[in-house]
Amino acid sequence: MSGFVKRAVPDPIEVSLTGLVGDEQADLRVHGGPEKAVYAYAQSRYEAWQAAFPHYTALLVPGGLGENLTISGCDETTVCLNDIVQIGTCLLQVSQPRQPCFKFALRFNDPRMPQAMVRNGYCGWYYRVLAPGRLSAGDTVSLQERPHPLWPIDRVNRQIIQRRGTPAEKSEFAAITKAPHQS
Repeated sequence: MSGFVKRAVPDPIEVSLTGLVGDEQADLRVHGGPEKAVYAYAQSRYEAWQAAFPHYTALLVPGGLGENLTISGCDETTVCLNDIVQIGTCLLQVSQPRQPCFKFALRFNDPRMPQAMVRNGYCGWYYRVLAPGRLSAGDTVSLQERPHPLWPIDRVNRQIIQRRGTPAEKSEFAAITKAPHQS
């Protein structure tokens, strides 16, 4: 079972504290839940994936990487840890980058795909839901608060997924992640 393959939803959709109503995750031990309620991916990254893996172009379209939201105008270099955004009537907070699992390889029948995501850092990010509501395709992503402007998702990714960083960065990151979530 997999909830990996997503498709566009033309109507507004309800968002609860655990994600988009009607969305499914096959393994709740590693996907979904309050800290990974909504998975977002930068639309701009699809072009790089298509160039690197042209034989999968038909699958490398919005929703093709399992995301709930395909967002234009930002990516892992411009979205920061604990950013709070409003989309529709929902208030969301960036919680972490995605760590690709084996189902990413299964989706494309290619074991290189998860390693490519780790290597290129085009991982997307998860949101926790601070205030449930409704959102629709085309809604604006409005930044409400940025408590950690020096910690974009690509830097967080280097710390926890790629395990790179100086001792000072590791200490700073540890202090940020131990602090209570701001809301």
